Amino acid sequence: MAGKKGKDDISKLSFEESIKRLKETVEKIEQGDIGLQDSLEQYEQGMALIQHCRGILEKAEKRIL
Repeated sequence: MAGKKGKDDISKLSFEESIKRLKETVEKIEQGDIGLQDSLEQYEQGMALIQHCRGILEKAEKRIL
């Protein structure tokens, strides 16, 4: 399952890489060419990417404050 593998890989991504993958995930869902199960997996991966990006931003904010 790509969703589970993707979640493991997310923690190693930079902010920029995460944003790029998030955009790709959104495009896949919006195109509607994938089934319901794949859409759910993509959605979960997107949420994990958002969470990862927020964590990176919080760390950066703490460094500058």
